[in-house]
Amino acid sequence: MTSVLLPVPGRREERPATRRGKSYFIRTFGCQMNEHDSERIAGLFERDGMVRAEDIDRADVVYINTCTIRENADNRLYGNLGQIKAIKDLNPDMLLVVGGCAAQKDRELVRERAPWVDVVMGTHNLDRVLDLLDHAEQWGPITEVVDELQAMPSSLPTRRELEHSAWVTIQVGCNNTCTFCIVPSVRGPEISRRPGDIVREVERLAADGVVEITLLGQNVDTYGRDLAIGGRRRPIFAELLRRVGEVNGIERVRFTSPHPNDFREDVARAMADTPAVCEQLHFPLQSGSDRILARMHRGYNRRKYMERLAMAREIIPGLAVSTDIIVGFPGETDEDFEMTMEVVEEARFDQAFMFIFSPRPGTAAAGMTDQFVPDEVIQERFARLAETQNRISLERNQEMLGSVVDVLGEGPSKRPGMATMRTRTGKVVHVPGDIPAGTFLDVRIESAAQHHLVGSPI
Repeated sequence: MTSVLLPVPGRREERPATRRGKSYFIRTFGCQMNEHDSERIAGLFERDGMVRAEDIDRADVVYINTCTIRENADNRLYGNLGQIKAIKDLNPDMLLVVGGCAAQKDRELVRERAPWVDVVMGTHNLDRVLDLLDHAEQWGPITEVVDELQAMPSSLPTRRELEHSAWVTIQVGCNNTCTFCIVPSVRGPEISRRPGDIVREVERLAADGVVEITLLGQNVDTYGRDLAIGGRRRPIFAELLRRVGEVNGIERVRFTSPHPNDFREDVARAMADTPAVCEQLHFPLQSGSDRILARMHRGYNRRKYMERLAMAREIIPGLAVSTDIIVGFPGETDEDFEMTMEVVEEARFDQAFMFIFSPRPGTAAAGMTDQFVPDEVIQERFARLAETQNRISLERNQEMLGSVVDVLGEGPSKRPGMATMRTRTGKVVHVPGDIPAGTFLDVRIESAAQHHLVGSPI
């Protein structure tokens, strides 16, 4: 896999490379925003003269980018830190950095449970990582977690993992108050980048050979609401989609994540009217029960959700829709769950990311302990939901049998002799042959499974 380092045009090098010849290793947990943050950290490390190590055992600097969206993410973090301690004991000069959402939320707890960590830092001060490493080398362990964004990620160098595809941050933070979600606490309030800055970044990426971009934000539908564009404050995501989609060389534009409460017709029409924007929509449901949606503070009910889903499908031909669903939210009754099952059958999502409710300290839902659903009930509901959605996913994929679709190569498949490619709608297609990443092909779909397709080149 090829890595691509993008400098920041016009940025003055503020410090010499002090770790030339040293090596680094980054392990990332969680969402695409974390993945993109790790690319920025890698860019800073390489600007400091370091090279990437393929093995954590051989790294001089290890960066763990953490997630805290669910309880098992915390458990994985401390399990990993325990394993790394054994490596660090054999290599006392190794510097271990813990960053990301868990560090932002638990700052002192990380230090307490893993005192061998050299640097604990949060989500708002990525630009400080080299200074913090300097401090750890000279003075010992340090914790620096700030509550306000210090620098937009776009101001930092980037080490991209793929030549043909890139993430572009358009917004950080979130203003919603979903009772199950820790993101506003660890990412802060919503801040939008200026549209001109985003378009210029996309133009630079296109000039560097990128053909596919994914726009990242916690709630992209409200992008620009905090900016005074044209003398007033309003969401301008539809306009951004059109401008980005017009950049020469960009063939595919994706985005994540929208919010059903803020999704508007202008965005759907921008998707339909802009050839580069893919026919793919992630539309988080969370629950099909109005009562549970209200307890979640989602801002929409079942009727509003289904109306907006129908609007999107009517305007955007061939749209594929994925969703998120939480099973066992506090107070969820059998009747509430059956309502969710009804929506799943009616909506016929192409894919669903299904989660068992996990109480996160610092969220309102974590305090609803007297209404927690018994584990055995949750497990039974989850199994039923998974069985139903897997059937629907298979049926949706089988509808594509015999069709010819445009796919983009992502690299070798885990299946011997096959390449992994992806449709405009986000579906994985395994294709025979050694097909380089970034290659466009037309393929005929020959077989379908729940989570992938198999095709042959035309």
